[in-house]
Amino acid sequence: MSNHRKIKLIWDFRGAAAKNTAEHHEKHLKEFITIEQMELNITGCQHMSDMHSLAFMVVNENQMTIIRDTLKPHRAEVYQS
Repeated sequence: MSNHRKIKLIWDFRGAAAKNTAEHHEKHLKEFITIEQMELNITGCQHMSDMHSLAFMVVNENQMTIIRDTLKPHRAEVYQS
């Protein structure tokens, strides 16, 4: 495993369907990780409220720019495991 800083890429979903949309988006993130044979395999969903959920994936910082440009997350933060 790399010792680089890890970045959490985040996609926010809002509205009545936010929970289902975030869960579905996570499935696509898992598929991307498999297809690209990525080193890290960390994804998830967080349900913030009835009207806001998010999906995320964690990448090594040195991969962040290319993955960000490909997948277009809404935001990112340093990942704290």
